[in-house]
Formats: sequence, structure tokens, C-alpha cells
Amino acid sequence: MTEPFIVRRETQIAAPRATVFAYLTDPEKILSWMGSEAATEPHPGGLYLLKGVGPRGGVARGAFREVVPVHRLAYTFGWDGGQEVPPGSSLIEIDLIERDAGTLLRMTHSGLPTEAQAAAHATGWAHYLKRLTIAAAGNDPGPDEGVSDKA
Repeated sequence: MTEPFIVRRETQIAAPRATVFAYLTDPEKILSWMGSEAATEPHPGGLYLLKGVGPRGGVARGAFREVVPVHRLAYTFGWDGGQEVPPGSSLIEIDLIERDAGTLLRMTHSGLPTEAQAAAHATGWAHYLKRLTIAAAGNDPGPDEGVSDKA
């Protein structure tokens, strides 16, 4: 059995944890930094659905496993029609830690099947966490062009 590939990211956000949590769970706020359509039911077993933008504008789908308001989210994740990373096949865990008059977001995306998929998702996370950091701090990250192959 090989160890699954994992993406880990941290970003400091100049906003309280409650604000960052809302930007991760409220579909209207999610759309300010990611995607073109979103639906969430932020409770264990609830739906996570996000339609992307740009050249890879697929539909990501999963289910919430853990929802601890302003502290932690965990949800399954995958792509509709995706053979390598189908819906529910990977796990995203996000911890929000009060730090330096703001929030440290610590994210782990586990269960990715290959190095190529881990690299692609790492590129996506870098792009979107940068946009989240801007939006949650009360600024406009600009239109979401998605993640290009050149990113």
C-alpha cells in the first residue's frame, strides 16, 4: 500500500475566524473568491458543491464530515466525471487558528491518488487561498479566471 499524496498549505488572513469561516461555508461569500456556482449544507453529511471557472471549470462535489463553527471544517472532495479523483475520494481539512490579530488557515488535502494530481491540486490551492486571503480581509480579489495550465 503506497502512502497517498497530500497537499498542505497555510496562509495568514487579516480577518477574524468567524469571517474566514463564513467565506468557507456561505455560498455567496465563496463565490467572491472561487467558482461560478456554489451550494453548501455545512453540517455533517451535508452537501459541498462548487462549479469552477476557466479552462478546468469542472464540478467539485463532496460531503461535510466535520463542522466546528469558526474552528474547523472537514469535507470529502472530488470531481464529477473524474476518474482519478471522483467525488468523495479525497479529504480536505481546514483548521482556523487565532493568530496575530487575524486567522491562520491551515489546510490539508489528503487522499490524492498520484503525484500529478497532488501537483495540480497544489497549484489550485495556491491560487484560491491567495484569493481567499484577499476577499476575507474585505478586499476584491478581482474576477476569477480559474487556474491555467501555466500557473
